[in-house]
Amino acid sequence: MIAPADLPVLAKKAEKEHKKLFEKLKKKKPSDLDATVHRLHDEAFEEIDCLTCANCCKTISPIVTQRDIERLAKHFRLRPAELIEKHLLLDEDRDYVMNSTPCPFLGADNYCSVYEARPDACREYPHTNRRKFYQITAITAKNTAVCPAVYRIVEHLKSLY
Repeated sequence: MIAPADLPVLAKKAEKEHKKLFEKLKKKKPSDLDATVHRLHDEAFEEIDCLTCANCCKTISPIVTQRDIERLAKHFRLRPAELIEKHLLLDEDRDYVMNSTPCPFLGADNYCSVYEARPDACREYPHTNRRKFYQITAITAKNTAVCPAVYRIVEHLKSLY
């Protein structure tokens, strides 16, 4: 597995190639793209254990929707306003995000203490198993610097397309 600490440098080195690949995929929209990305996603996560990495939880903050706020508030038995005051802040895009990194709910063992109540963005991360992959190339490009699985998937895509 690629060490999470190495990802920013590797992603930066491959940035032009990744951009070229994503432009090509957006333009062509290969009919087998989603199936291919889903297969590569499954293969990557057969070998990569998120609990040995947790780089996403350590380095980035998910967008937290109103529904997420309500779910987390219920989990903690807090009013939504209390949860916001204690754990969230508004970013420059006016989205709620965690007020600290690493995530305040990440344990020393890399387990999420709010796993069942976690935000949808966390549930869906790294987004490589969703439909219409060509629509999320910008976030995928960013995630190559965070998630070893995403970097691996994109590198495999380069050899296929």
